[in-house]
Amino acid sequence: MSHSHDHDRPDQRRPVDGRNQAANHAANRPVRSPSGPLDAATTVRKVCAYVTRNQEELLVFDGPGHDDPQVPKGTIEGTEPPPQALHREVREESGLTPDDDPTHVATDVWTRRHHPPRHYLRHFYHVSVDEPRDAWTHTVTGDGPECGAEFAYSWLELDEATDFALDLHDYVPLLRERL
Repeated sequence: MSHSHDHDRPDQRRPVDGRNQAANHAANRPVRSPSGPLDAATTVRKVCAYVTRNQEELLVFDGPGHDDPQVPKGTIEGTEPPPQALHREVREESGLTPDDDPTHVATDVWTRRHHPPRHYLRHFYHVSVDEPRDAWTHTVTGDGPECGAEFAYSWLELDEATDFALDLHDYVPLLRERL
């Protein structure tokens, strides 16, 4: 099923000003976007995982609700630091345990156009894994609304990583530059 909010709209996301980068990583401090402060009542803090294998392939999944592929992602809980949330989300959504500490790639504010609108402060990180399986299905664990859902995982060449649901592909070019 394709949702209208899946499609790339330049006004839908804004990179967060680098001067505020330290505040963005503090789990419990106010965050400002380029257009001003974000309201905690309408802003959800998220982590998005660019999980790679052999620095050439990106982990993607097909799950319910979207026609386009996604990457592991999820909500930061309470005062949980984003890197810790990333490890937890990768484990819950894919069953994998990253080999290394997450490396920050980018942070942005993405706006979903439902009524009322909701802002997502998204922290994108890179981690690598040594995973021999080329494809598998994982049942999501944890306490979130996706618990029990089945995600079909596979690897995609980094050069082919375009057109993901929810604009999750936006920072793949930055990732490619860094690998």
